[in-house]
Amino acid sequence: MKIIMDNLMICADLLHGIHLPDIPGLSLRNFRDERDFPRIHRVIAESAQADQVETAETVEDITRRFQYLHHCDPFRDVLLVEISGETVGYGRVWWEVESSGAWIGAMTGALLPEWRGLGIGRLMLTLAEKRLRAIAFQMERSGELAPAARRFFEMWISFYEQDKRALLEAHGYTIARVENLMKRPNLEDIPDAPMPEGLEVRPVLPEHYRLIWDAAQEAFQDHWGYLLPSEEDFYAWQSDPDFDPTLFQVAWDGDQVAGMVMTWINQQENVKYNRKRGYTEGICVRRPWRRRGLARALLARSLRALKDRQMEEAYLSVDSQNLNQAFRLYESVGFCLDRQTACYRKEFFDEPGSK
Repeated sequence: MKIIMDNLMICADLLHGIHLPDIPGLSLRNFRDERDFPRIHRVIAESAQADQVETAETVEDITRRFQYLHHCDPFRDVLLVEISGETVGYGRVWWEVESSGAWIGAMTGALLPEWRGLGIGRLMLTLAEKRLRAIAFQMERSGELAPAARRFFEMWISFYEQDKRALLEAHGYTIARVENLMKRPNLEDIPDAPMPEGLEVRPVLPEHYRLIWDAAQEAFQDHWGYLLPSEEDFYAWQSDPDFDPTLFQVAWDGDQVAGMVMTWINQQENVKYNRKRGYTEGICVRRPWRRRGLARALLARSLRALKDRQMEEAYLSVDSQNLNQAFRLYESVGFCLDRQTACYRKEFFDEPGSK
């Protein structure tokens, strides 16, 4: 087996004790440069299609994402699997810290369906875990991570990704949370939901972006799995091609943001799947303005804004255990359950190389 030791990620320490599949032409390497983006795109797209996961992500989208990576060094934290020079697998790891203080070693990956079941997926998962374990250990030694902090490996997947589910469960991962993906199949009969007294919706201007961003982070900080955002996240949000503040529904109480729905439309996805769908996401209300019907009013306005843009359906996601009973709210305005995704986690304690 050929091991390309770019930047010392695929090195003897990480491979020690790992069973390597006996597959002719198999090699591992790190990310090198922008020439890898089309290879990564192909693996993600073909894997998603095989798993019935919808995605309209382009090479440009992947390029943009890599420009705003946070707690991830692509030259050490990205793995490419090749067979005789052809890229067949892609994996990336990074880390986050929850508001609870838990350290999250996050990972994502894709493997072409014709190469599954041969031990490659297991190898990719093991290498991802060892890399994340090493990062956590280094952070503890440097004082960046408290010894008592809980540590988890984490991967979000669709329930349709049966191969990933089987792999994760075989390696001790369990479902920590389920996210419901909800659909409103039409934009007719939108309920009449007036704005609470004293609040108003105003057009969003560039000077509002930081206020809106900060208000959303404050509103979401008591949600399960909330991750402390970075400046890279703020700028990545604005650089997204679907970022369209003219669709946002933001409620103001004087100079304070009370709540919002950050509506958007993925035009590439609509073309690919021959539909007219808009997304009513980022639905949140800050604590002082809750229980007054504001979320319902903003959501109704969002649906009307999508209809005005000739959309024919709406979509959103919500934590299945949302403490604010958001699921019931969304059902009351016409949304119904469409799909689900799961957050798989496994807690770890030991140091790199320990058993």
